[in-house]
Amino acid sequence: MGASPIYKVYDPMGGYVASCKDTEGASLLMDLYREGSTIRYDHRLVVWTEGIDGRASNSYDETREKITQRLLQR
Repeated sequence: MGASPIYKVYDPMGGYVASCKDTEGASLLMDLYREGSTIRYDHRLVVWTEGIDGRASNSYDETREKITQRLLQR
């Protein structure tokens, strides 16, 4: 049995909706849940907020880079 995926997706109301193994999968869900939805690292650290940080679906590569930078800065 493997560990739970580290990236967590929350809807704009703050409800936990999904886990993803990579930033690309989490970014794809941002388009579904729209502005105000978040990608969190292990439920705690918000690494992306849809609408504030941009639109994740515009570029999965840029979204991954921003998330990686935030994780390295913490």
